[in-house]
Amino acid sequence: MSTVKRIIENAYVVTVSGAEFPGGHIVVEGDKITAVGPGPAPRIEGAERIDGTGCLATPGLVNTHHHLYQWASQGLAKDNTLFEWLVALYRPWSKMDAEVVAGAASAGLGWLAKSGCTTSTDHHYIFPKGRGDLFAAEIEAAAELGVRFQPCRGSMDRGQSQGGLPPDEVVEDIDTILAETEAAIDRYHDDSFGSMLRIAVAPCSPFSVSKELMVRSAELARAKGVRLHTHLAETLDEEEHTLQQFGMTPVEYMDTIGYLGPDVWLAHCVHLHDTDIKRLAETGTGTAHCPSSNARLGAGIARVSDLLKAGAPVGLGVDGSASAELVPLAGEVRQAMYMQRARYGPTALTARQALEIGTLGGARCLGRENEIGSIEAGKLADIALWRVDGFHAAVADPVVAFAYGATPPLARLLVGGRTVVRDDELVTVPQDEVGRRGADAHRRLMKLAEEVL
Repeated sequence: MSTVKRIIENAYVVTVSGAEFPGGHIVVEGDKITAVGPGPAPRIEGAERIDGTGCLATPGLVNTHHHLYQWASQGLAKDNTLFEWLVALYRPWSKMDAEVVAGAASAGLGWLAKSGCTTSTDHHYIFPKGRGDLFAAEIEAAAELGVRFQPCRGSMDRGQSQGGLPPDEVVEDIDTILAETEAAIDRYHDDSFGSMLRIAVAPCSPFSVSKELMVRSAELARAKGVRLHTHLAETLDEEEHTLQQFGMTPVEYMDTIGYLGPDVWLAHCVHLHDTDIKRLAETGTGTAHCPSSNARLGAGIARVSDLLKAGAPVGLGVDGSASAELVPLAGEVRQAMYMQRARYGPTALTARQALEIGTLGGARCLGRENEIGSIEAGKLADIALWRVDGFHAAVADPVVAFAYGATPPLARLLVGGRTVVRDDELVTVPQDEVGRRGADAHRRLMKLAEEVL
């Protein structure tokens, strides 16, 4: 079978690895980029030529933290802190089944793709008994849509009766968690170059997981050669909890149990001390920055500028749709930039730095910086092509046009060289169908949850 070839030409190409090419070109053969540069594109027989006139070409965006099932519970607990919000939503979530997760994941991933996302992780940590294979449901949704996926097998074993926050009915025992996590890795994880599916291990948080589960999860992940993830330092309530329970801050606690390192990325990290930032940088531990969710829940503004200055990896995350309703990943580039400037001044984070954390920074968090995150020969052809003509053309700098205002229309999204979005429309799965699946998932969960709402 012949290799499919595509050439994007006449676009403003931002490689993120350092070079920018006005009127540049990108050559794609199969699932890889084979050439990128300035000026006219080469003539290649049989190649599809994509006219990028008036467009900005960037690497596909990388979403480093999400909860896809939450698409089905948007708009609830609208004015609550994180802990209040969790208490309100744990019980309806305890009623979800594989059908709910399938519909929510389809809609959530489709929405991400429409905002330029080519790779997404997901943190699924609630597994009600007798509700079907929830983890398989979201994996199947990602495969159908054609996005690169790195779901985390999450877990909670510390219910209210053991001093944790979640109700006892949504937690699992340690042996079940470890067995199911290992089975998921063995069944799904593909560490080959260009893999569309990798698995990570992700106990939920210090206030819902025992020390034993944290330690044994890290041991399992490292034995299997997969990455580690968890929520950390999202709110001051969490810091108060860890100080009371363990006598130390969240980052100090993670450090003492061996849960920092270049194979770890942490969600949120809003409330960090200077010593925490230094330690995250020293260990190469990544942070998934979720500015809209942190704002929606009133959690605060993460010290992203300080993390970057220290040399710690930082990526962007949308977080769950129930705490960041209908937030597009491209919009988080702007949110991250503006929130840093609101707190630290107008030079705190530039448009290009914000784009970098949304692409190459995210790739670093997921351990895939040699494959994705920048437009370079030899890397995977995960490329977003944004229309910066029309109204956006009044902005002199195309990167500023992309980052500062309303996100430009998405002309084309390639994942491994395959078109997933064309002219702002999903093409791998009918867009209207994906939207219906999300709405149906919401209705089904609300019906299942009527007895506890």
